[in-house]
Amino acid sequence: MTSSLNTLKSNSGARKKKLRKGRGIAAGQGASCGFGMRGQKSRSGRPTRPGFEGGQMPLYRRVPKLKHFEIINQKNFSIINLNKLNTFKDNETVNLDSLVKKGLIFKPKFPLKILGNGEVNVKLKVQAHAFTRTAKQKIEDAGGTCELINNK
Repeated sequence: MTSSLNTLKSNSGARKKKLRKGRGIAAGQGASCGFGMRGQKSRSGRPTRPGFEGGQMPLYRRVPKLKHFEIINQKNFSIINLNKLNTFKDNETVNLDSLVKKGLIFKPKFPLKILGNGEVNVKLKVQAHAFTRTAKQKIEDAGGTCELINNK
């Protein structure tokens, strides 16, 4: 059988007739139209808006406004700027332990990150967990070396 435009039919159940409510008891949806007897949900102008709780203070207004979400899996660092590294002598090794001994870092509970603020005038061997791009460039321009430490 070939199909043509005049023989096309929609699938069964694809075109459902709209229920006409309130058009007599024999129609099956007459009288109260399936809305029940009384109450707000049986009245005209329904339904209530989403989030409406019958006049009670709604949940979205009871809960305090959320501010300052904590960053999940945030990487914290003990940071130090380059200008503080000038307290070391030439060819000295700079790491977390040596910075604590010099009193430049007080609580070494996080990995060390070197920031690029200031200038470094001495040749140093710096061992840290992270460097900024400018810090690494300034240390190497001064003749020093940057060594990345993995903290696993």
